[in-house]
Amino acid sequence: MTAADAVTGDTLRCGCHDEPMPVDWTRQLLGQFDLQWNLAHGPSLQTLTDQEYLWEPVPGCWSIRPTGPGGRGEIEQTWPDPEPAPVTTIAWRLSHLAVGVAYFTEQALRWRSHIERLDEEGLACPAAEPEAHLDAPMASLVLHVNREALHHLAEVSLLRDLYRATRGARLA
Repeated sequence: MTAADAVTGDTLRCGCHDEPMPVDWTRQLLGQFDLQWNLAHGPSLQTLTDQEYLWEPVPGCWSIRPTGPGGRGEIEQTWPDPEPAPVTTIAWRLSHLAVGVAYFTEQALRWRSHIERLDEEGLACPAAEPEAHLDAPMASLVLHVNREALHHLAEVSLLRDLYRATRGARLA
């Protein structure tokens, strides 16, 4: 069967089976997370230097600045975002998810263990506080968090590539 043969009217037929195949959604969600974490992003964070973490490729970057009480690092951001939004540092990208590389790695692995414990019933339950406003099942929240983490990790990878290519020099 070709892809064109699979589409008939408003329905899409799946392969050569007339009946739906059983899906282990927990396994699928873990696979989504594991593929990106294990092959691309997680291991590379172990070699991230302080210089890369705080590198500002262009003037006016948003980062983490020691502007909080006692010089504590604070994430730069305004609401709503200006147009165009500023370029952000790796520190900003990761802190959007968790502050610091070690803590981010710990939280990513903790998130994975939460996914692993969800069965079909758990994935179908409504998301609880503080995400109850989503009015969606837990599976939707898992997909959202996975996409958000993978999105930011891909940006971190790009910034690391630029850092290496420019030897840490500013681009503008």
